[in-house]
Amino acid sequence: MKFVSIIMGSKSDYEIVNEAAKLLSKFGVKYELIISSAHRSPERTSEYVKSAEKKGAQVFIAAAGMAAHLAGAVAANTTKPVIGIPMGGSALNGVDALYSTVQMPSGMPVATLAIGKAGAINSAYLAMQILALNDSDLAQKLKDDREAKKEALKSDSAEVEVIL
Repeated sequence: MKFVSIIMGSKSDYEIVNEAAKLLSKFGVKYELIISSAHRSPERTSEYVKSAEKKGAQVFIAAAGMAAHLAGAVAANTTKPVIGIPMGGSALNGVDALYSTVQMPSGMPVATLAIGKAGAINSAYLAMQILALNDSDLAQKLKDDREAKKEALKSDSAEVEVIL
């Protein structure tokens, strides 16, 4: 079974990371959501990534805050695409998480997205775009979603009065 694996560093990340899960569900994409820390449970993280890949994980989404490097720990254990969501809430408002996620060594790529909720939502979209390379039904759903967003914007624009 093909699915997206979502890993969060702690339970406190759930509210934001759940935005990705809800979006994947909306599009009918299967996912698995777990808590595992790169620093507090490194063996569990490594074992999980390897077992998830064997079960059919096609893309990994990893969310962690502070200078935690969950996405890097995931990338070290798979050649599947890894998407990092830096989480806010630290003394540095997520900038520390952003830097630790985006600044990967050569050969260990992590697609790093925005801090927090926008990153969570875009992580689901990016994961689906990756899956859609080999799934024409999902590709069409994504195209339809884009068209619906475009039409909604047109509708919103028509309601705005311009006064010169």
